[in-house]
Amino acid sequence: MKELKKLAYRLRQDVVDMIVNGKGGHIGGDMSVMDVLVTLYFKEMNITKENFNTKDHDHFIMSKGHSVEALYAVLAEKGFFSRETVLKEFSQFGSKFIGHPNNKLPGIEMNSGALGHGLPVAVGMAIAERMNKSSNRVYVVMGDGELAEGSVWEGAMAGANYRLDNLCAVLDRNRLQISGSTEDVMALDDLHRKWESFGWHVIDVSDGNDIEKLAAAFEEARMVKGKPTVLIANTVKGKGSPVMENKASWHHHVPNEEEYRQIMSDLKARAQED
Repeated sequence: MKELKKLAYRLRQDVVDMIVNGKGGHIGGDMSVMDVLVTLYFKEMNITKENFNTKDHDHFIMSKGHSVEALYAVLAEKGFFSRETVLKEFSQFGSKFIGHPNNKLPGIEMNSGALGHGLPVAVGMAIAERMNKSSNRVYVVMGDGELAEGSVWEGAMAGANYRLDNLCAVLDRNRLQISGSTEDVMALDDLHRKWESFGWHVIDVSDGNDIEKLAAAFEEARMVKGKPTVLIANTVKGKGSPVMENKASWHHHVPNEEEYRQIMSDLKARAQED
């Protein structure tokens, strides 16, 4: 797990470079969700460049599509496209590496960005895989601000109604959105009881930036039968540097030169911590 932790902090550095070079990006949510993505792609899911165009792979939807920079960094590390290409072309005129997931790129199954769409589509995918008698699983990552969308809860009802135990949702619970605290904008707690009341198996991950805890939660989710699972991953917005951490103003922000130097120094130091 230590190597995955180092990888997560290295990929955070790629995200910062991507955003600085592209002159825009949702950096705070990229940092909070990175450990979830690294755990999924390098520990949990069966998704590779080689099997992506076959029927034999798990499915992933980045419903909080504004955090696409983190997804691009992970997909580049998985070999779907080159790191150099995405760093150079992200958010440039005419580039396919736009500010939300684009299924014209390898490794991406669904365009996302309009919040609240990911879970309903994931429900449909999970139903299709069941009809195909497949062992493939479906994973979807949502932001907590996204839960203000009614379509999320329609998807939650449907997922439980069809007993989709091949479906696993992850909630990036960093408690901040563009306009401030989620609890001030649209109060969400008690999320555990909410999801449980909708018929889901709920796993509270006390530290959603801890890869060992995330891996254990995904393992538990695989064992659940007869209902879908949601991981409530309690994360830190801007995770990796005090310059960004727990600051709503870093929801969408381009670091200046001084901020860039400090953030990169902090990320490199965090990668070396035990």
